[in-house]
Amino acid sequence: MIKVAITGALGRMGSNIIKTLCENPEEFKVVAAIDVPNHPKKGMDIGDIIGPRYMGVPLETSDNLDNVLKETKPDVLIDFTAPTPCVNTVKIASSNGINLVIGTTGFTEEQKKEMKEAINKNKVAAVISQNYAIGVNIFFKTLEFLAKKLGDYDIEIVEMHHRFKKDAPSGTALRAAEIIQNNLNRDSKLIYGREGLVGERTKEEICIHALRGGDVVGDHTVIFAGDGERLELTHKASSRQAFVNGVILATKFVSNKKEGIYNTFDVLGLNE
Repeated sequence: MIKVAITGALGRMGSNIIKTLCENPEEFKVVAAIDVPNHPKKGMDIGDIIGPRYMGVPLETSDNLDNVLKETKPDVLIDFTAPTPCVNTVKIASSNGINLVIGTTGFTEEQKKEMKEAINKNKVAAVISQNYAIGVNIFFKTLEFLAKKLGDYDIEIVEMHHRFKKDAPSGTALRAAEIIQNNLNRDSKLIYGREGLVGERTKEEICIHALRGGDVVGDHTVIFAGDGERLELTHKASSRQAFVNGVILATKFVSNKKEGIYNTFDVLGLNE
């Protein structure tokens, strides 16, 4: 039985993760559900808030995180919140010897450094990924191959998400760009959108375009455009359950790791 704590418990991802964990009572037990400070529903049962049933787990708030973790002693903490609170959560959870699954995106380089230092200092294990969907990670792996074989083509990345998404470009688009750049046999530079009289496209450009609107869960397309042909690789998520399923796999994976920082390629065995 893996004991799990979730921060961002009332968010879109957090609530779906909790519901899925509860569908597997032989494998998982939710021991803590945490949301923002001063939440009006603090103390109410998380099952009564998000459904479908009473769970015996009161909603806690992040300003009391250290005490909650000491009392509930989870094996793994899952975080889908925002960059600043996530960094704080990583520091507190790792100091308590708790392994981590991080799905928050939009970190600065300094924030990434802070998290890695806390994880390594406290010798815990963590899975950190911009996207946990299994199909997206096959998408990423395919991009490694395409970047090596079509490196001379013009490369553009287009992503679209719902109107509520706060960061742009998406973490998934940035990860796609990183993978492409790491597998090209030429120099490249990222640019973000185009406006005005920008002149002809240069060979080095990889441009990311971020679209926002409606209730789009997450669409990503990478375009390799050559003379006389174009290849487009697309992944579309129609439900957040695709991400949740990957988080569940990551939680199982990291629960028995002693220390180290992993990604979803490690979880899915794609690095082998």
